[in-house]
Amino acid sequence: MIESKNPYTGEIIEKFKELNKSEIDDALDLANSRFKEWRKRSFEDRAKLMLKAAKELKDNSREYAKDISLEMGKPITQAISEIEKCAWVCEYYAENAEKHLSSKSIKTDASKSYVSYEPIGVVLAVMPWNYPFWQVFRFAAPALMAGNIGVLKHASNVMRSANNIQKVFENAGFPKGCFQNLVLSSSKIENIIRDERIKAVTLTGSKPAGASVASVAGDEIKKSVLELGGSNALVIFKDADIEESVKTCVMARFQNTGQSCIAGKRLIIHESVEEEFMEKFVKQVRELKSGDPLDEDTFIGTLAREDLAEELEEQVKDSVKEGAKIVLGGKRDKAYMEPTILTGVTPKMKMFTEETFGPAIGVTTFKKTEEAIDLVNVSKFGLGVSLFTEDMEFAEKIVPEFEDGAVFINELVKSDPRLPFGGTKISGYGRELSEDGIKEFVNKKTVYFK
Repeated sequence: MIESKNPYTGEIIEKFKELNKSEIDDALDLANSRFKEWRKRSFEDRAKLMLKAAKELKDNSREYAKDISLEMGKPITQAISEIEKCAWVCEYYAENAEKHLSSKSIKTDASKSYVSYEPIGVVLAVMPWNYPFWQVFRFAAPALMAGNIGVLKHASNVMRSANNIQKVFENAGFPKGCFQNLVLSSSKIENIIRDERIKAVTLTGSKPAGASVASVAGDEIKKSVLELGGSNALVIFKDADIEESVKTCVMARFQNTGQSCIAGKRLIIHESVEEEFMEKFVKQVRELKSGDPLDEDTFIGTLAREDLAEELEEQVKDSVKEGAKIVLGGKRDKAYMEPTILTGVTPKMKMFTEETFGPAIGVTTFKKTEEAIDLVNVSKFGLGVSLFTEDMEFAEKIVPEFEDGAVFINELVKSDPRLPFGGTKISGYGRELSEDGIKEFVNKKTVYFK
């Protein structure tokens, strides 16, 4: 049995029976047979259903959000926002998929030559618990609109949300088998990837999980897309608007209780504005309300599991031993971790080198622009970086110096259906969202007429 447990109360919410070998086989058979019909559907037909999925999400946002809050501790208002964003990505691809996948004519010595973009089949999605709906929908909406079929292996602690996602598509009227949640433990993933009915795999998660999945997919010569961890830097230059930068950095680090791959996890401040920035930053973080995730005014909930809070606590303690100073927080109670700020963090400390998945941030200072760039790029992660400056020409000039998959100016790094999303280095490869994302799992077919 797979258990869903409320991290705030410690209570078991629901137990789910894991699929046996025969049930897995039936699910993959259904998915494979459905693809043969679904791939022939017009974009117009698919779009009508996808818009119905968006409506289902909007009409029942509180119901779905409540289960997110119960399963992984996300504050309810943020969970509702997550559901609404899922509706947005459904609408985006309903409106743009046909344009993104229209054939591209290329002038050659042929009488006619072009590239067509055709679906490849059943795609397996291995997804994490921190955004239990959004991570899935940013895969599912483009995959289904492209004519592919989706099967989901979700994190075990959010299995109710996983079933709810299948319910969304079923309630919207998608044919049975277009999208299925497979109630499985991680030990079953390798056999699923190796199954000939699975044509590709996408994973959002940790480096070890990504390396494992990519290894199996590579052995089978199957396409994979990996969106892995991040340690995004928030870089405050001396000419930054301090008031606005503080507001943005608080949101960048502490929304979703800090449990986001693209959260700003390293605060890198020009030494001339450190005192002013930190005074305002500490004050705003101190005012964030912690409590029951189901309370409307809660901003900081619990971490999704107690072991995650223990790991974060250890990263904080280890950095303190190396010389960092706690200026706020630092205490843990079961799965709850106080919003925590450390100053004096160096590139050798865990708060700088490792991904900190929770409400804690380390502060490092710099003197020159080159030093700030080096501090950002020394990380083994490469998901994104936020730069805070009033000089747009300066910002545009240094953008190419950063090795990350995204550079945001005066804004937190965020995913947007209209823009490609993905990282470099150990933050993964491939892109989700936008035209780039929908083309990850298609056959880019060359057609040539003489």
